[in-house]
Amino acid sequence: MQIPVPDVSSRSLAELVSLAGRRAVVTGAGRGLGRAIAERLAEAGADVLVADIEDDLATAAAEDLDSRGKGRALAAHLDVTDVGSVVAAADLAVREFGGVDIWVNNAGIFPGVPALEMSAEAWDEVFAVNARGVFLGSREAARRMSGGRRGGVIVNVVSTAGFRGTAPGLAAYVGSKHAARGITRQLALEFAPFGIRVLGVAPTFVPTEGNMAAAAAAGIPLDAESLMSVMQPGPLGRLGVPDDIARVVLFCASDLSAFMTGSTLLADAGETI
Repeated sequence: MQIPVPDVSSRSLAELVSLAGRRAVVTGAGRGLGRAIAERLAEAGADVLVADIEDDLATAAAEDLDSRGKGRALAAHLDVTDVGSVVAAADLAVREFGGVDIWVNNAGIFPGVPALEMSAEAWDEVFAVNARGVFLGSREAARRMSGGRRGGVIVNVVSTAGFRGTAPGLAAYVGSKHAARGITRQLALEFAPFGIRVLGVAPTFVPTEGNMAAAAAAGIPLDAESLMSVMQPGPLGRLGVPDDIARVVLFCASDLSAFMTGSTLLADAGETI
């Protein structure tokens, strides 16, 4: 069976960007990049399941989105490393929204531990969230997308670390993001017959709440001079903000990218040139 992607050439720009009638799940959506992504998808008209391991963050984000009067927004507890939790979130989206058309694997962690000091358990934890979580979310999304003939889009938030080495202490993070980029390519091949596109978005380091917490945990002082030592603006001249990444995810999720799959788009202000 082959479900071809539609030819959208005759649609207007507004129609191509619109996500009206589509059902989205965003992991790690309680704050930072995930929340910005959920906001843009909702603004484009999608119903959004705001999924996060921190229930209070998910609830607050969903209530805020739901109050804006666009698509519906619901909160869900989600541990992306747990099969049952991922299945439950996917089932909730089907039960409440009627299906899943867009799934964004955004949740990720990046503890800074020098390779010589990293335990096997710490390594496994990073891969459990950043690689296993991407696979589990993609698999459960595709299982629900492949039931009809609508197809769907899976977007994996990778990182510039999926293209190169980076700061000392991030061996597990870099390895897991290379894995996420590889998973994106392979699943694009396997899911294409079902009309399911799989794309990656690779942000540079963006100063979100989670990134600031990680910097503090790594012992980086949170003053402007110290932060600039790890967050250098790319050739475009400024640091990124969450919405810079969210807009690229929206492009991937919309019909603007209808003829794309398997690619990972760099959203890095030219950092990796």
